[in-house]
Amino acid sequence: MDEDFIRERARDIRMLAAKADPFTQKRLLALADTYERRLHPVPHATARGAGRHSQPQMKR
Repeated sequence: MDEDFIRERARDIRMLAAKADPFTQKRLLALADTYERRLHPVPHATARGAGRHSQPQMKR
C-alpha cells in the first residue's frame, strides 16, 4: 500500500475513534496503530534454531 494511503487511513480511523464509545474506541485505536506500524516495521530478530522452540514430542 502507498504510505500516504496508510497515513490517511490511520487518521480517519482515529477521527472515528474520537466519536465512539469506549469499547469501540479502544478497538479503533488498536486498528490505527496496526496501520501506523506498517509505516515503520520492526526488523526481525536473528534467526533461531529450528528445533529450539518447538513443542516436545509426546512419548508413545
